[in-house]
Amino acid sequence: MPFLFNRRQLLARTAGGMGVAALASLLAQDGLAEDSRDKPGRSQGAHFRATAKSAIFVFLVGGTSQVDLFDPKPELAKLHGKPIPESFREGVRLGQTNYSAPVMRSPWKFRRYGKCGTELSELLPEIGSCADDFTLVRSMHHDAFDHAPGELMLCTGKDQPGRPTIGSWLTYGLGSASKDLPGYVVLLNGRSPKARSLVWGNGFLPATHQGVLFRGKGSPILDLATPRDITPEMHRAQLDAIRDLNALKKEATGDPKLDAQIAAYELAYRMQTAAPELCDLAEEPKVILDAYGESGFGRSLLLARRLVERGVRFVTVTHHEWDHHGNIADEVPKACREIDRPIATLLKDLKQRGALDSTLVACVSEFGRTAITQGGNMASAGRDHHPHAFSVFLAGGGIKGGQVYGASDELGWKVAEDGVHMNDFHATLLHLFGLDHKKLTFRHQGLDMRLTDVAGKVVAKLLA
Repeated sequence: MPFLFNRRQLLARTAGGMGVAALASLLAQDGLAEDSRDKPGRSQGAHFRATAKSAIFVFLVGGTSQVDLFDPKPELAKLHGKPIPESFREGVRLGQTNYSAPVMRSPWKFRRYGKCGTELSELLPEIGSCADDFTLVRSMHHDAFDHAPGELMLCTGKDQPGRPTIGSWLTYGLGSASKDLPGYVVLLNGRSPKARSLVWGNGFLPATHQGVLFRGKGSPILDLATPRDITPEMHRAQLDAIRDLNALKKEATGDPKLDAQIAAYELAYRMQTAAPELCDLAEEPKVILDAYGESGFGRSLLLARRLVERGVRFVTVTHHEWDHHGNIADEVPKACREIDRPIATLLKDLKQRGALDSTLVACVSEFGRTAITQGGNMASAGRDHHPHAFSVFLAGGGIKGGQVYGASDELGWKVAEDGVHMNDFHATLLHLFGLDHKKLTFRHQGLDMRLTDVAGKVVAKLLA
């Protein structure tokens, strides 16, 4: 038949680029490609009963300001325009600013939200309406100061390249519940993080555990779409013909690898047919579409919900509008308007569907921002990087709602109570999925490596 390709041509046209990683993930699930299941130290599934089945990792790239959004500090108003006291300077590294910069109060008021009364900025009223469903952690900290190291610390537990991300560790430990989609998906909005693909990389884990980039429009997975000139009937005929030819060759040679080849084409076909349906939002009610909004970020969150419904284990959704070294008076409200309603809609949508209990939603950033200004003009000032005390919030998947955990000092400068290091954060997330962070290991260069390195403890008070 004139429309049939040989196997080499078909693979070249349908399984290149990131599609290869996605297909490899699917093959491993069916035991048709090398998988970490045979590696020493791999967890044989969960170590204990899990509360979370999937996670949506909302990554606000650039560093959100805890003192403007999540952690009210009245003392900043008292010291506004003055030098920061000497007692705050010891042991705190600064980057693009210095201690001659004055303290700057937040331009925005804080309000109490929900029955729990959690205080958040007036810029986040929609997220605030969900306060009873999430825990706000105000005592996050680590030592990675610049963007790329901070992103790696957040995503891999170490501020150095070459290590697997938390999504990779989860798919390594638990696999994926989906037979048609990868276990780990990434949806980018705006510029890529500074660390680029290292933020969703598999590190020293097998390539089957790498995050797979999806697009919200067009072909969801690059290089895996069926060519336009091939109809579904033609494509199905191709696969049937290749299957029959491989079956004849296996009958003649007895080569068991041909079974894997046959299944590989079938898996690619399933993925090609499943992914377009995933991105077709026509079945979603108009009220849901309107609530998530028309922005790429809002649609990515809706797509993330649809992905976890279909068994994807871990979805990262980025929003790149938070590196505010200047002009926070204009830039922070703009960024908040872009995220406030979509994130709140995601939480309410999952809850209404009965899926929030099993879906962890983590809203995170690589670090926080300084209490002192960056830039001499107070009217156009911004804030510099600050990993010594910052805030994140977590909902669903076994997280206790309606509470604030930990505290920073009166200027949001250092942790004052119940510090949560990034290793503790990761240990707790793995615990929600039924994984003991000390037992989830992978043998690499003679060492049993783990996400939390040689540190980390589960923060029990975060758990429901």
